[in-house]
Amino acid sequence: MMFVSLGLGTLLAVIAIAVVSVLTGGSPSTSSTTAPPALVGARVAPFTLPGLEGGTITPPWRHHHPAILIFFASWCGPCQGEMPAVARYLRDHRVAPVRVIGVDANDQRAAARQFVARDHVTFPVGFDANGVVTSQVFHFVTLPETVFVNAHGVVTGVHFGAIPVSQLAGGVRALIAGERQS
Repeated sequence: MMFVSLGLGTLLAVIAIAVVSVLTGGSPSTSSTTAPPALVGARVAPFTLPGLEGGTITPPWRHHHPAILIFFASWCGPCQGEMPAVARYLRDHRVAPVRVIGVDANDQRAAARQFVARDHVTFPVGFDANGVVTSQVFHFVTLPETVFVNAHGVVTGVHFGAIPVSQLAGGVRALIAGERQS
C-alpha cells in the first residue's frame, strides 16, 4: 500500500509541475532544440505582417535569404529575459547572409515599441497583433520561440523558450554553412 501511495504522490507532483509550467508560459520542453516533425523540414506558408514601425515585413526566403524568426511579446517574462542578450549578440556579430526578423505577437503596438526600443533591437519586427501568423502558420501557443529557416523557406530548426546566445550563434553558423552548400 505504501508503494501505491508513493507512486500516486509522484504522479500528482509531475502533473502539478506540468500544469504550473504551462500556466506560467513555459512548456515541459522549453529547453528543447527539436521541433515537432510537422514543423522541421516543412516549407513555411507565405505570410506578410505590418512592420512595428510601418511598412510591411515579408519572409526573407522569398528573396533567397536564410532567416531567423524570433517570436516574442512585451508582456512575456521569458522574452524580457531573452531579448537584451539576443539583441546585443545580433548588433555585435555579422550574421549575413542570414536575415533576422522579429515577430511581436498578441501585444499592444505601444508596448511592443517600448520593448524593442528599451532592448535596442535593430532587426525588423513584424507586428502580429492577434497572433495569426504565430498560431496559425507556426502553431505556437507560448512565447518566446525561435525558428531557423533556410533560403528555400524550409524550417531547419526550432528552439522552444528563451534561446541562449550560444544556441542562436550555432543556428546562425548552421544557416550560413547550409547557404554555402546550396
